[in-house]
Amino acid sequence: MSLWLLNHFSTFTLALLTVGGTVALAVAGSVLARRKYPSLAEGEHNDMVGVTLGMFGAIYGIILAFVIVTLWTQLDSTQTIVATEATDVALIARDAAAFPPPVRGQVDAALSGYVHAVVEDQWPRMRAGEPSYGTTAVKLQAVFDALQAYEPKTAREEVFYEEAVARLNDVAGQRRARLTMAEQELPPLLQVLAFGGAVVLIPLTFLYGMRRMRIQLLFVSCVAALIGFSLLLVFVLDRPFAGDLSVSPAPYREGALARYWTEEAG
Repeated sequence: MSLWLLNHFSTFTLALLTVGGTVALAVAGSVLARRKYPSLAEGEHNDMVGVTLGMFGAIYGIILAFVIVTLWTQLDSTQTIVATEATDVALIARDAAAFPPPVRGQVDAALSGYVHAVVEDQWPRMRAGEPSYGTTAVKLQAVFDALQAYEPKTAREEVFYEEAVARLNDVAGQRRARLTMAEQELPPLLQVLAFGGAVVLIPLTFLYGMRRMRIQLLFVSCVAALIGFSLLLVFVLDRPFAGDLSVSPAPYREGALARYWTEEAG
């Protein structure tokens, strides 16, 4: 459900739904609580409620901060993995320029197939949260086959061959790391703490009585808006390959890899 929402709605729309919905529910709950218990306006329990709010707010704030920082770090790490994989593929293409034309053509064809498979086939699967290791396995094996079938003839070719093989091994490792990241999501326990904490904290604000209804609704709305925005961050950062803030496949289309796309277009 979360992946479907991220892939079919913009971040702005999700913000309206999450933050606006949280504020609307909080305001409605506060109004209902005041009508059912008019004595809340007198604020006779504000000392106890204030201490409880402070304690719960501090604990919940620490949990949310930990979750958001963790998810942001995960997103940043995923972007680094993608950029590094694309860079290594580009460097293999550059190293292959030192090989004889037939070998260079085979390596280029295999790399082009791998790059297209990553962007056109595997990326949509990762956005849907269903990455398939087999989607690019054959294409990657084709690159290994092209290099394994060639035996360098000169010292110059030997140097570039060793570099290309080393970088291809790195690509295989980064591919696995990228696919692993595509399957990652916030553990259920942290999901309960993040979203369940809001269900506990927001109703507590209803109990903090103020004589003027507008002031109390402003207080409740501000707390609800802050919590709603924090939950929005948790929601959009949880899946690194889905939504507007997702990791882009652009590195596989840029630099030395751009020719694999322009040649196809031509």
